[in-house]
Parts: sequence; C-alpha cells; structure tokens
Amino acid sequence: MIHLLKQHGVKLVFTGVLVTMATLFSCAQKQNAKKNINKDMTTNTNGSVNTPTDTATFGTGCFWCTEAIFQQLDGVYSATSGYSGGHVNNPSYKEVCTGTTGHAEVIQVVYDPKKITFDELLEVFWQTHDPTTLNRQGNDVGPQYRSVVFYHNNEQKEKAEKYKGELDKSGAFNNPIVTEISPFSKFYVAENYHQDYYNQNGSQPYCNIVIRPKVEKFKKVFKDKLKH
Repeated sequence: MIHLLKQHGVKLVFTGVLVTMATLFSCAQKQNAKKNINKDMTTNTNGSVNTPTDTATFGTGCFWCTEAIFQQLDGVYSATSGYSGGHVNNPSYKEVCTGTTGHAEVIQVVYDPKKITFDELLEVFWQTHDPTTLNRQGNDVGPQYRSVVFYHNNEQKEKAEKYKGELDKSGAFNNPIVTEISPFSKFYVAENYHQDYYNQNGSQPYCNIVIRPKVEKFKKVFKDKLKH
C-alpha cells in the first residue's frame, strides 16, 4: 500500500489539490426538494450479478464526490450513497446534516473481489480525500463528513488499521490520520436525488467546480483501475 501510494506522488500531492478545490463549495448547501424513496436498506445487492461479491463502506466527506469516484472502478458493481454509524433509525438528509444523528455520509460499495481487492479500494479511499482533518472536508464541517471505514469483517478491520498505521509512520501525510475505523452496523440508503448525483447533475456549479476536478485527477492517477 505504501509503495503504491508513493508511486503516485510524495506527500500525496493529489489529495492536497483535491482538498484545496473542495474548500470552494460546501455539499450541505446544495439541497433538493425531491422526496425520499427507498431509504431503509441495510444491504445492497445487484440481482444481475452471478459472481460472489463483497461489500465495503467508506465515508470521505460529501458522498456525491465519493460516489462519482468509486463507481468508475473496474470490478465495482454499485456505489450507493447513504448514511451509517448513527443512532437514529431511517434518518433523512436534513436530520443527518444537523450533525446530531451520529451518522456519516458514506457510500456502500458492492464489488467483485476477483477484479478489485479491498486493498485496492483502500488505496483509492486514502488518496481521494484528506484523512487528517477531523469531522471536516473542505467547507463541509460536522461529524457527518468524518473520514471513516466501517468494516464488515475482521479482515477489513485488520487491513484498514494496518494501512492507517503504515501511512502515519511513512509520513505520507503532513498531519496525523484521524480516520475512524468502526464496525459496520446499518446502512440507510440516501434519498433518490442523491444517487448517481454527478452523472445526473454534471452541469451544476458544485459538480463543475468541486467534483469534476476530483474525478479527472482520479482518472489520471488510477487509469489502470478504471472500467473500460
């Protein structure tokens, strides 16, 4: 993991550029009045997939940006925006944005482990957000925007903790990593208008100024891992 990250640039310059861009806008300021549909889903499956799949759950700040990146990885069948890690059942976006429900904005990734490994997903996770800012990504501030890995089994837990420790020791980031590593419990699918947000709203200012630069830089760094 450390070797792979260093191949992409000392001190993760890529992440630094992304964080600078993200400070221009705040995800929480961009809301939509559409109603919530199908948000109480604790698992995410794809009926058309016949091969065994695994699931990963990551929080890297605003889930619009995270979804736009992970859905492009070869071997990822779905990247669903939602909420995890809180104490309120069936939370709405409005409730989560108050920062009082305990939830983080996350994506739940269903993937083929024969095509892309959890290690590779972690590599993308570490490089595409700033894991050193507590409860914050750019102008998005609050516990709902925390950096977090919700592990689904002991193997995911051990790998996440191992790589977090190795990255801290290597000095890959200028500041200590504050990423939370917690057991997965429930995942609530976010309102429909949050799903596939970048692809559906690419002309909006937030998408053009914040998400698009992240996606383009991600494509350059991880071009060998993209869907064709």
